[in-house]
Amino acid sequence: MAEGRMTGNGQDAHAARLSVVATATDGIRVLSLAGEIDHTNAETLRQALDVTGIPRPRIVVDLRQVTFMDSTGVNILIAAYQAVTAAEGWIRLAAPAPAISRVLQLVGVDSIITCRPTLREALTP
Repeated sequence: MAEGRMTGNGQDAHAARLSVVATATDGIRVLSLAGEIDHTNAETLRQALDVTGIPRPRIVVDLRQVTFMDSTGVNILIAAYQAVTAAEGWIRLAAPAPAISRVLQLVGVDSIITCRPTLREALTP
């Protein structure tokens, strides 16, 4: 998979607050996110997590540089989990900052989607 960069569509200055860099490591799609995840930039993340037509997708979402996530981000992650699982793949979250980890724990996402403390651990079977 080639490296790529997706950012907000520029319609709103706030939308640019989320960047997504997609790479691949050993056949695992790694999405490195930076910035804020909310309703203004949801489509950027939704597109990055789209697994339509991909058999047995394997995705790691690197959250190290995410500074804010509201319910929109939570819902996108859950929808991605459902789509990836339906395609017989898996998704893992890596290295969330304490504030993001707290959000994931409060709403129970960490009990649905595997969350590992480092990117390296998330990439390890």
